[in-house]
Amino acid sequence: MDIALLIKAAIMGIVEGLTEFLPISSTGHLILAGALLGFDDDKAKVFDIAIQTGAIFAVILVYWQKIRTTLIALPNEKQAQQFSLNVLVAFVPAVVLGLLFGKAIKEHLFTPVVVASSFIIGGLIILWAERRQLRNPAVTRIHTVEAMSTMDALKVGLVQCLAMVPGTSRSGATIIGGMLLGLSRQAAIDFSFYLAIPTLMGAGAYSLFKDRALLSLADLPLFGVGLLFAFVSAWLCIRWLLRYIATHSFVPFAWYRIAFGIVVLATAWSGLVTWAA
Repeated sequence: MDIALLIKAAIMGIVEGLTEFLPISSTGHLILAGALLGFDDDKAKVFDIAIQTGAIFAVILVYWQKIRTTLIALPNEKQAQQFSLNVLVAFVPAVVLGLLFGKAIKEHLFTPVVVASSFIIGGLIILWAERRQLRNPAVTRIHTVEAMSTMDALKVGLVQCLAMVPGTSRSGATIIGGMLLGLSRQAAIDFSFYLAIPTLMGAGAYSLFKDRALLSLADLPLFGVGLLFAFVSAWLCIRWLLRYIATHSFVPFAWYRIAFGIVVLATAWSGLVTWAA
């Protein structure tokens, strides 16, 4: 296996892990990083989706106590059953719309310019959501994931589908969308993490199965390196984020999105950087 290719896999894994659970779009960063590294062929696209599983293992590790308690209580406790139902209900829209429109979106929207534009628009929405919650705290009516209704979960699941547009951010859509729907920042983050488990694992399994003809046993080291680095960086990022949101808002991430999007558009327009499609 080419050492340079393994280094690229490690870099892409770090990018995935650091951006998957922040409201800054892991897909957008992977597209742009892949364009700069020359790691953006059809196999690389499968790789980008597959290594999300490493980030999900980090979520499972951090939230293992809650997951374990829920699984044990599932046969007998109504609260555990409602929570599990909520995650399932929120997961379904992504499956349906992904199967219907996923191919068309990948063919037409996976470009650096679309990603950059989504970065900017998403940043503006985050600023609006944070200002709305600050000015009117009464809009927050749900403070824990256990207090969510099935309808609340369905709404968050529908909002998650906006992340099918690259650069939007799955975490950003579910967290900020959840806040706009009345969830507290902590509840929105927690539910976004739980929802990520079936969503990203399902997407990874489906992509590997659908594009299995592109892969061989020789690709195992490449994918293994990506998964490992995605897991470690995601674990560090999640632990940091849970401490950060206790006393901070998402406003810095909004400004980062806007600035980053402007840089990409400016360099593409000036020809300073040739962003591959």
